[in-house]
Amino acid sequence: MSTNTREIAASPADVWKVLADGWLYPLWVVGASRMREVDDHWPQVGARLHHSVGSWPLLVDDETEVVESLPHELLEVRAKAWPGGEAGVTLRLEPLDGGARTRVTIEEDAKTGPGRLVPKPLRDLPLAWRNVETLRRLAFVVEGRQAP
Repeated sequence: MSTNTREIAASPADVWKVLADGWLYPLWVVGASRMREVDDHWPQVGARLHHSVGSWPLLVDDETEVVESLPHELLEVRAKAWPGGEAGVTLRLEPLDGGARTRVTIEEDAKTGPGRLVPKPLRDLPLAWRNVETLRRLAFVVEGRQAP
């Protein structure tokens, strides 16, 4: 499993507001290019984001489903990107500095499909690179909302 962390200059509640707004997903998730629909009960367990991955004209319509959700603490999803397969992604929020900052940890690994056949060290490297950028974008969105 690939694991990355980043500290964000905002409270876990403020980070959660971005995670809980499914329409913002393509702003911070590397590879997601557009939203088609967000279930009304996102980010509750079973809710789905209906999105597209890739770049035009090579877009694949797919979805991401919530597996576990603890507001301000944890969001676990199963991201689908067929024909590539499915990935398990967990975001953990840890308050720092009395809740003024948040350590966000993202863990990701292939769960099904052809991606699972790639040896772990070879699939961890691109996931790590991707998720450094994903956390960077998440920080920009969250911290940008904090700016006066």
